[in-house]
Amino acid sequence: MESIVHTTFIVTTYQDNLLNQDILKEITNKDYQKIAKSIEKFLAGVVEKTNSNGVVFGLSGGIDSAVVAYLCSHATKENTLAMIMPDTDITPRTETEDALKIIEHTGINYKLLDIKPIIGEYAQYLEPSKRAKGNLRARVRTDILYYYANAKNYLVLGCSDKSEHLMGYFTKFGDGAADITPIISLYKLQVREIATYLGVPQNIISKKSSPYLWEEQTAEGEMGALYEEIDSILYCMHEKNMTTSDASTTTGIDSVLAENIWQACQKSNHKRIPASGPMIDIS
Repeated sequence: MESIVHTTFIVTTYQDNLLNQDILKEITNKDYQKIAKSIEKFLAGVVEKTNSNGVVFGLSGGIDSAVVAYLCSHATKENTLAMIMPDTDITPRTETEDALKIIEHTGINYKLLDIKPIIGEYAQYLEPSKRAKGNLRARVRTDILYYYANAKNYLVLGCSDKSEHLMGYFTKFGDGAADITPIISLYKLQVREIATYLGVPQNIISKKSSPYLWEEQTAEGEMGALYEEIDSILYCMHEKNMTTSDASTTTGIDSVLAENIWQACQKSNHKRIPASGPMIDIS
């Protein structure tokens, strides 16, 4: 995605016993029933407080949007619209099948819209760029979400988790744009746990994460680390206020990889803050 276009990481595969299991347990051992109820209450409350008619979000077939779907089915079921928006040139059919499986399990409303013709129309007028075209897919999906939000007086839900948000692994003004981000406080490992609690199908929980903005794209491959590594380092640095060096020592993760994870957070900070402008004295 955009945040790591100039960064090359070496993917390191760790055996489970090389990672600090106590840290992993500290991250994942939470009361997911309580967390789910809190998010559901939050969703229902925001819809009521803003006088909105409901919520709309993009359902990809991946774990993050699946969790959002299940939470919405408990909080705002009749007033939830899931938009399934594959680009059939890129998106595997299995992803759309998984998205439809989620619809079947949750009973929420949905629309299925292939964005391939829209992207194709853009491509007729733009110079070729694999990465820019990939991020265009994310922005087109967001445009469609806001179209329906505008038409129905809905709020747009973002499906970013804390891991990908902190790493900047999202498209600016694409999947990073939303009115509400219900799972933004949950690391990916915690999303997996709450997904299990909610009853998300196991094949969705266990498959490799990918935004499918271009072929053969995987989240861990692009970020250069496993989520177990990313979450361990971020948790130690954000929740335990450790330095990169201390986080590396504590987690058992190579110091270079730990530093790369932290640098990804720092370099993508511009994606998490509002646009800035010069401070000019016009008096």
